[in-house]
Amino acid sequence: MNIFVIMKRTFDTEEKIVINDGVIDEEGAEFIINPYDEYAIEEAIVLRDEHGGEVTVVTVGDEEAEKELRTALAMGADKAALIDVEDIEEEVDHYSISKALTAYLKDQEYDIILGGNVAVDDGAGQVASRVAEGLGINQVTTITNLEIDGQTAKIERDVEGDVEQIETTLPVLLTCQQGLNEPRYPSLPGIMKAKKKPLDTIDLDDLDLEEEDVEAKTKTLDRFLPPEKQAGKVLEGEVDDQVNELVSLLKNEAKVI
Repeated sequence: MNIFVIMKRTFDTEEKIVINDGVIDEEGAEFIINPYDEYAIEEAIVLRDEHGGEVTVVTVGDEEAEKELRTALAMGADKAALIDVEDIEEEVDHYSISKALTAYLKDQEYDIILGGNVAVDDGAGQVASRVAEGLGINQVTTITNLEIDGQTAKIERDVEGDVEQIETTLPVLLTCQQGLNEPRYPSLPGIMKAKKKPLDTIDLDDLDLEEEDVEAKTKTLDRFLPPEKQAGKVLEGEVDDQVNELVSLLKNEAKVI
C-alpha cells in the first residue's frame, strides 16, 4: 500500500508571534509540523504497519521545511519530498500549493493520501480538497476512524458533534481530525534512522510547471494580531436595570444589535 501524507510547516501558535508591517517575524517564531498533519502522519504509519507498503511525506516550501520533514521521518515515515518554491518571487497561496502537490502526485502510485483537517496558522482547509479535485479521486474530510478492507475504506467522520459513517473505494484522499489517533513522538533510534532516509528536493521544472502556473489567486493585504482583551464591566443594581443597561451597551457601545 502506497500512502502519501500532505504536510505543512507552520509556526507554533502556542508560542509568541511577532508581526512587523504585516509580515510574521520568522526569526522569533518557532516552526513545527501542523498539528493536524501529525494525525495524518501517525495514521499513515499505522496503516503501513498493518497492511505493508511505504509512507511518503510531501510538503511545499523552502529548504527550512527539511527540519519538519526529518521529524516526520523520525516518527516513522519511509521517504520525504520537498517541492521547493523558494525562488518564486510572489507569495504563494492555497491554489499555488495545491497545484504543485497535484502535479507531483499525479505521477505517483498512491492508494491513500492523508492530510490534516485544517492548518492552525490560517485556519484554512482548502489544500487537500483541491488536490483531490485535481486528481479526480474520492475525498472524505474530518475523519475520526479509518479501517481498510481490501480496496474499501470504512470511515467515521466528525459532523458537528455527531458521527457519519462512510464507505468508499481506494484511491481516496482523507483529512484527519483530532480523535483519530495519538501521534507518537520521534524516538532516539527514529531520529538517527531519519538522517539516512531519502529526502528528495523537487523544483517546478521537475513537475513541468512554470511560475505562472502556480501564480497565487489571492493576495494578503495585511496581517495583525487581535486587539488586547479589555477589562469587562460588572453591572449592578436591580435585574431590570441591569438588563436595560446591558441592552444599551450592546446597542450603543458594542454595536452588535
